[in-house]
Amino acid sequence: MVTGASTADLAIVLVDARHGVVEQTRRHTFIAALLGIERVVVAINKMDLVGFSEQRFDEIVADFSAFTHRLDVAPAATFIPISALRGDNVVARGERLDWYAGPALLEHLEAVPARAGERLDALRFPVQWVVRDQDTGYRGYAGRIAGGDVAPGDEVLVLPSGRRTRVAAIDTFDGPLDTASAGRSVTLALADDVDVGRGELICHPDRAPALVRELDADVCWMANAPLRPGARYAIKHTTRNARAIVEALHDRVEMHTLAREPAPAELGLNDIGRVRLRLSSPLAIDAYEVNRETGAFILIDETTSDTVGAGMIA
Repeated sequence: MVTGASTADLAIVLVDARHGVVEQTRRHTFIAALLGIERVVVAINKMDLVGFSEQRFDEIVADFSAFTHRLDVAPAATFIPISALRGDNVVARGERLDWYAGPALLEHLEAVPARAGERLDALRFPVQWVVRDQDTGYRGYAGRIAGGDVAPGDEVLVLPSGRRTRVAAIDTFDGPLDTASAGRSVTLALADDVDVGRGELICHPDRAPALVRELDADVCWMANAPLRPGARYAIKHTTRNARAIVEALHDRVEMHTLAREPAPAELGLNDIGRVRLRLSSPLAIDAYEVNRETGAFILIDETTSDTVGAGMIA
């Protein structure tokens, strides 16, 4: 759920009409809100097993709406009754759900506009690879623009070194570009001979991210072994790798009430809580609500190489 939702524009929360809103429903909806997904479709399935009851549909809509009203940032929800057994309201409207006046599930998905780029309009360019040509002396920095746009002549800042330079050219396989925006994979050539490597960040010089050795983040824990203070993990943030020590567990979210339980002893499998990390080297970060790429990271167990946690920077 966390992995897929991190790049999604819309989430479908599937609800069994017999059981209604259960803990898994609340957990998935909370994660969708935490990950900044602005649109949620609540597909209320197995309507055939409740007699295609409009009253049961209305009860689930009321329960779900009461839950999302307690979220700090509640995603906009669309409720669609379906019966996947025979396809009622999945692709086309079903005659047995004639009391429902809205679109079928696929019809709604096809009408929802995609998210228009990242919310941050200042340049963020994590360097993925250094491209060199020994014969011509060319040096470029390849990666995917994570925020804002860039054009030749723009002044930029390289972090963590703090060096300033200008963009000399924007190169692609199909030729040079006059400008490039968030989501585009390009190679930037710089005007000055600046030592830049994988994991460094090229950004807007006057609207740079914070360069930190400590950070607070909401972490979704995905391992059987619990997360405890003092534990050490590898951390991957954009294209940069470092090591992290868990300094403190601030709280843990109780899914039934959405209350934050202060100072828990640990985070167990599927728990979500706020954590403070101390880093072996500085990271250039934004808050997750500002930029989904520079505001997110994963934690890796160095013994097994398993991804054990996903974090959203507060």
